[in-house]
Amino acid sequence: MFASWLKPLERRYGLDLRSLALLRMGLALINLSDLWFRRGDLLAHYSDQGVVPRSLLGELWQPAYWSIHALSGAVWWQGVCFAIATFSALLMLIGYRTRWATVVSWVMVISLHNRNPLLVFAADDVMRAMLFWAMFLPLGSSYSVDQALNTSSIVQPKRILTGATLGLMVQQCYIYMFSALFKTTSADWWPDGTAVYYSLSFDQYVTPIGSFLLHLGPLLMVFTLVTLLLEWVGPLLLWSPIKTDLCRMVAIVIFILLHLGFGLTLNLGIFPALSCFTWLAFIPTSVWDRWAKRAFTPKQLGLKIYYDADCGFCKKVVHLLRTFLVLPRRVPLQTAQSDPIIQTAMETQNSWVIVDWRGQHHYKWQGIAYVVSLSPVFRPLAKVLRWSPLMAIGTRFYEAIANNRRLAGNFTKPLKYQSFTVRPTSWLSLVTLFILMLITLWNLRSITTHYAFVDDPSLAPLRRITHSRTLQKLAPLSQATRLDQSWSIFSPGPPKDDGWYVGVGTTISGEAINILQSGDISFDKPSLKQRAQLYDNMQWRTYFINLGRQKGQLSWNSFGQYLCARHDRLQTAQLLFVDERTTAPGIPQTASQQELFKHQCAPS
Repeated sequence: MFASWLKPLERRYGLDLRSLALLRMGLALINLSDLWFRRGDLLAHYSDQGVVPRSLLGELWQPAYWSIHALSGAVWWQGVCFAIATFSALLMLIGYRTRWATVVSWVMVISLHNRNPLLVFAADDVMRAMLFWAMFLPLGSSYSVDQALNTSSIVQPKRILTGATLGLMVQQCYIYMFSALFKTTSADWWPDGTAVYYSLSFDQYVTPIGSFLLHLGPLLMVFTLVTLLLEWVGPLLLWSPIKTDLCRMVAIVIFILLHLGFGLTLNLGIFPALSCFTWLAFIPTSVWDRWAKRAFTPKQLGLKIYYDADCGFCKKVVHLLRTFLVLPRRVPLQTAQSDPIIQTAMETQNSWVIVDWRGQHHYKWQGIAYVVSLSPVFRPLAKVLRWSPLMAIGTRFYEAIANNRRLAGNFTKPLKYQSFTVRPTSWLSLVTLFILMLITLWNLRSITTHYAFVDDPSLAPLRRITHSRTLQKLAPLSQATRLDQSWSIFSPGPPKDDGWYVGVGTTISGEAINILQSGDISFDKPSLKQRAQLYDNMQWRTYFINLGRQKGQLSWNSFGQYLCARHDRLQTAQLLFVDERTTAPGIPQTASQQELFKHQCAPS
């Protein structure tokens, strides 16, 4: 019944299945790249020998936090967890058993983030939120192994409107609009308009391009106000009842450009790319249809692919090729035995038979190159496949497969056919809308507990709701699922506690050495290149930024132990911070040196 109520709105507000496939692949790629960037720090960031041993988690966690990674402090266990996360992300990328792969990815992402809260920054919050809604979306219904091996004869819809799609749209709005609300509590954003100046002055984030833009002066105020306006109003374009598709495309283009700007000017790790991919989920059906009309010419529509009916491996491969080469669904995949002429050609050539729109036949590797040349995405690869040396190697490879099809079948054997249809279900929509209501209340709670609004009498009715016993009892649920959201990205104002770290180690012989970087000890302001060498990745950058703040102080002792373990014959490890707080435009900066800790190393 509930699904029938949503049906009239589907044409305007439904999400296209192809767009959701882009979201799936984007989330998987970002997850894989994030795991790749973290892979070198299993000991430093996730083991008991690192900067945050498990003994600290009780002070860093909320009551209902959990982590599979924290079941052991050994490096090998972290490797196992990373392997599980990588495997599930790969399955998600190709779209095989997509829902289960997404669930596992979500679980492993929460586990990873909880294992070391001092590494968590804005992109991690976005990733968890997006993966949560992804679990309820039909991400595997297009451009996936699931779709390629779907045996259902029911034609799938182009778009779908469910409680989960509405939840994804609302979540996207919350990320920007709540952040914009918190930004308005700082004069840096409004009315001073200096937030972009302060952001680009924060050397621990800024890139060389961002540093150069500091010279633009008054234009930085324009950038500040435009950014704030876009975060307030831009997401609402998703809900426009007029020219809906046009408004959505305007929002997509604007926010992708905005995040590309963020990525060029600030070191924000996966955040810009992740945010760009999330906007691709809202590409309208009309855009896809216009693209397909241009991309699929008579060459594509006239293609026919024949395979050996006695070869299960061959059947799966042609279905996978049609799907991942983004060929029209109407391209027929037929058994060679269904046509005597084709069967004769197959047996003579010991090959599949590709019939082009003119009726000409293509075989073996040359057939692969021809099919690839018809792909609107991979067409440029066809020239490489037709390169003479590669054509000769490819042909021999094809013949080897053709002569050992049973052996080749072992590689596709794990891929099972399944039958599924994409249609809204009332009970799932009701569940997801209930969760959306809870997320809304948890986001509203972040307002009523914010220092700028905590004493606002006009929010008293809202405060009674967000602080009700019922919602307090549900707090563990928000913590366990990591839906305890508070979108305070560069809000209320950009960070100003800038500076740099100096690590001084004293060896047993009394020699002072640099224990953070190679080279001599120096208290001079490091270049952006030197900072990049120190931080190595976004996780180290975030850790060092947090190190001088209250929660980072909890890890001073363990960080000292880690530094001692990294250097032989070290007697003491001292960490100093040169504080260079960002000042208003035109006011000179001053630097002051302070010791964070001096750790006595255990005798080796």
